[in-house]
Amino acid sequence: MTKKKQNILENLNPALALVEFSSIAGGILAADAMIKKAPINVIKTGTVQPGKYLVLIGGSVADVEESLAAGEMVGERYILDTIFLPDVHPEVVNSIGGGRIPDANDAVGVIETTTVSAAIHAADAGIKGAYVHLIEVRLADGLGGKGITLFSGLVADVEAAVEIGSESLSDPKLLVETVVIPKLHPEMWANLSDATRFKTRVTGVS
Repeated sequence: MTKKKQNILENLNPALALVEFSSIAGGILAADAMIKKAPINVIKTGTVQPGKYLVLIGGSVADVEESLAAGEMVGERYILDTIFLPDVHPEVVNSIGGGRIPDANDAVGVIETTTVSAAIHAADAGIKGAYVHLIEVRLADGLGGKGITLFSGLVADVEAAVEIGSESLSDPKLLVETVVIPKLHPEMWANLSDATRFKTRVTGVS
């Protein structure tokens, strides 16, 4: 059963966009232009390793698209990657906000990407294209700026989700690695379902 916790990102629906900037100053400038351009429901910004600036917005499709266009225009020379999901899956929103699915469910699939935007894109495509759940979508911090998406489900479904998610990426260079483990060991389930960050597992502190 899916474990869904309340989080401050629920109003990202129905549309979500994220812009990944190489410059913190440039990202702040672009984020200001984005929030001034359209009445979006949610805007969350901040720094992530290694010195990148993320702007995450959500709201109606038209408003998010208009806001994103403003950010791309103002911050064009600093943009590393972007994503626009006009009908984002609810589990993707939940996972971005820290929600997890702790129950063991046969197979596990992992997509590791070079950018945060690519991880979100792969997660949304995979969960829409196959009968799977998201264990976690983890973004940038503690990953050197990379992203990871973890799917759970039956083997065939997880294989399909990983294939669909990885093939959805606009550039093959955005993909670091994918794996599917047909029957994850119970001890590994205990680790992955709790946290992927090593510090959390050994100290209990995130």
